[in-house]
Parts: sequence; C-alpha cells; structure tokens
Amino acid sequence: MAQLVVRNLDDDVKAKLRERARRHGRSTEEEVRDILRNAVREKSAPAQPLGTRLKSRFARIGFDADIPELRNQPARPVEFGR
Repeated sequence: MAQLVVRNLDDDVKAKLRERARRHGRSTEEEVRDILRNAVREKSAPAQPLGTRLKSRFARIGFDADIPELRNQPARPVEFGR
C-alpha cells in the first residue's frame, strides 16, 4: 500500500479530523483514508450545469426560457421592477 505525507496541515484541521474520527469510532488515520476514498470515487455521470437543471425542473409549469450559465461571476443582488 502507498503512503502519503501531508505537510503544513493547520492545527485546527488536524484537531477537527481527530474529533471527526472519534465520533465515528476510528483512528484519525482511518478517517482520513475514508475521506480520501470518498473524494476520488468516480461519479456515474457529470452533473448538469445549474441553469440546465433549473430549466428542466420548471418545464412542467411552462417555463422554457434559457437560463445562462454564469461561471466565475460575482454574485449580484436581484433587481426587482418598481
């Protein structure tokens, strides 16, 4: 089996990992292995973009407008008509 060393881990991260492992009744090392296993597990299909999912969800009530995908855009407050 391979080994992995993680340097410069923040003390609070280590403490939280230790606490999480204690809650799950296992060692910190086993907890980290489980987290890493779950993190790299392949998904069956990539998730659709949010705009596409929203359009699909509201199609049954007659919503058919395109919703643009706004990646890497800062959040802006909604402006309602007055």
